[in-house]
Amino acid sequence: MSVLIRNGRIVTAADDYRADVFVDGETVALIGRGLAVDADRIIDAAGRLVLPGGVDPHTHMEMPFGGTESSDTFETGTRAAAFGGTTTIVDFAIQSRGASTLAGLETWHAKAAGQAAIDYAFHMIVTDLPDRRVPELRRLADEGVTSYKLFMAYPGALLSDDATIFRAMRKAGEDGTLVCMHAENGVVIDELVKAALAAGHVEPKYHALTRPTRLEAEGAHRALAIAEIARAPVYIVHLSCHDALTELRRAQARGVMAHAETCPQYLLLDLEAYDEPGFGGAKYVMTPPLREKWNQDELWRGLRGKALDVISTDHCPFCLREQKELGRGDFSRIPNGGPGVEHRMSLIFHHGVNAGRIDLNRFVDLTSTTPARIFGMFPRKGTIAVGSDADIVIFDPEREVTISSNDPRTHHMNVDYSAYEGFRVRGYPETVLSRGRVVVDNGEYVGRRGDGRFIRRGPYGGAHAPLAAARGQAVDPGSGRPGAGGG
Repeated sequence: MSVLIRNGRIVTAADDYRADVFVDGETVALIGRGLAVDADRIIDAAGRLVLPGGVDPHTHMEMPFGGTESSDTFETGTRAAAFGGTTTIVDFAIQSRGASTLAGLETWHAKAAGQAAIDYAFHMIVTDLPDRRVPELRRLADEGVTSYKLFMAYPGALLSDDATIFRAMRKAGEDGTLVCMHAENGVVIDELVKAALAAGHVEPKYHALTRPTRLEAEGAHRALAIAEIARAPVYIVHLSCHDALTELRRAQARGVMAHAETCPQYLLLDLEAYDEPGFGGAKYVMTPPLREKWNQDELWRGLRGKALDVISTDHCPFCLREQKELGRGDFSRIPNGGPGVEHRMSLIFHHGVNAGRIDLNRFVDLTSTTPARIFGMFPRKGTIAVGSDADIVIFDPEREVTISSNDPRTHHMNVDYSAYEGFRVRGYPETVLSRGRVVVDNGEYVGRRGDGRFIRRGPYGGAHAPLAAARGQAVDPGSGRPGAGGG
């Protein structure tokens, strides 16, 4: 199918201009003013922004946690992402402790294949890494999984010791791949949790009070130092506070290949949310927790100054009824995570661009281009250019919407609440194309389950070092990954 998008204002991370876009099949074929071509469908984008589809590099669909599983499937979660203007996610496959990472990858392929509405890729959560299995990381990279996540939190379940972290980082540095770090001192946090429960503090707000910002900063400092010694890039996930941001800036000033993301919840929500009446504070039990409000201004400064590279969601929803209820009477048993994949683009457009905190190009950079680049998908994803995948969002900058879990026009995630209930935003996706197919048409879903494909990602693509070239690999300019081949 061919599509001609006329009269729009095309905005990428670098450009802002008016032109037509002709999509032939799955890719962008022509860009120019007044294109005179035949197309199966013509979309008039006058008065609209024409944006690259969003890339959310941090989601958890169907993730087991605390005796339950995140409530969005790959079908429901990716459909909600499409409504919000996100056309690619990078989810997390999980290695069972003691088992092969390759077996974990097979499990997640089985979950997502034939279900996803948009394109998807995987990181691998590594829970243990003895010397004999280190070569698996190279095999994962050959399968298009070129980033790995390790945890400094959750002792006894996901936590990796420093030796494991160093081993993984050193291998990543050799291979041109990337380690993503959940940076918190989970061992000390567990002691604080035990003390709080022993004192009778069981309410949801104690999830936040037992995870102070200094322990996130300590984890970030340690992760950055290990990466520096391993001579490897590192990506700090869901950075939430000024203390951790300070450690990041210091490491970057030393020349560490350090990247980090933050999320809308840390930019827009704060510690007072835990005071919601009844058990309502459980909705905001996520890790790291929400912080004191003053941290928000510091994080926005970090985004403007490019210390922070990406805005992701850490989308990991659990229903308030039944799932979050598992922790009533013991905050440590509340499943950690919240919903957000549907509203990232509009929230950041409204509170970033409309509020004058970032400009349009930086908005695209943070929500699409830089995550695609860092995680080995650029320029196939993350931009509008001839030869790139036709992942395109027709975005109405003037449409005003009130986000509510009770409104089927604004809530498609499979969860019984919204973390942004009552938030009013100006600027909302209207029509969304995924690889040339219209999947959301004037606010109506017209895609199909299974439209999305697995994306085999290339090597780490951060601005600090083109490591693929250092390894002597040719990079296919049309795909952003080494060699030629299908997606």
